[in-house]
Amino acid sequence: MQQKVRIPRDELEDRLGLKFVKHELLEQALTHSSAAADSRPSEGVEPEQPAVPYDNERLEFLGDAVLELVTSEFLLQAFPHWSEGQLSKSRAQIVNARALELAARRLKLGEYLILSKGEEKTGGREKQTILADAFEALVAAVYLDSGLGAASGFLRRVLFENATGGLGEHLGDSDCKSALQEFLQARGKVPAEYRLAGESGPDHKKSFLLEVWIDGRCVASGKGSNKKEAEQRAASNALSLLAQTPAKG
Repeated sequence: MQQKVRIPRDELEDRLGLKFVKHELLEQALTHSSAAADSRPSEGVEPEQPAVPYDNERLEFLGDAVLELVTSEFLLQAFPHWSEGQLSKSRAQIVNARALELAARRLKLGEYLILSKGEEKTGGREKQTILADAFEALVAAVYLDSGLGAASGFLRRVLFENATGGLGEHLGDSDCKSALQEFLQARGKVPAEYRLAGESGPDHKKSFLLEVWIDGRCVASGKGSNKKEAEQRAASNALSLLAQTPAKG
């Protein structure tokens, strides 16, 4: 027997910015396996038909795949100059458990979770794993209810804008210095050295110029609103130049 909706659906839909056609998908996405277990027939009682899992674990499985696809498409469009390595690492940052948990918290999904009494007592509404899994299941529910376009729009609003800080240019910053280090290490060279070459502008809006030095010479430079950002841009510029330089020997 199908369960009755036990969540304030209109309130939640307003918070999500969505309207579900198949309301049962929304409820299932928020139903933890502990609650589904509570509703199963008692031991020794034969069900009228084979039980179909009503918790969110199957939706979570699908949501994981939808997340990976939509995130990959978003990054390809947003950062056409990025390498495969940058894209992969950035996707991992966007869809890791912590990021999904934070997205769930922003939407206050914990308030709407359907849990067993035991899970409720142990603080299930605040557990990272439960929140992250519920978010993945919700993504699958949106996809099944309204299609890939709706899932993509939802993720851009509730996940990508926060994960990329609105601009997104900082998401792959750490990869530039790491990639340069790996590039040099593979060629038996010493690590790059970063030197401050100058700064300008008022205190509240400074601009920094950093240089990348390799083997005793300045290879490239980069500007940024802080030293870290300038280093990353300098590393990116150095990589571009070195990639165009034929290897000796």
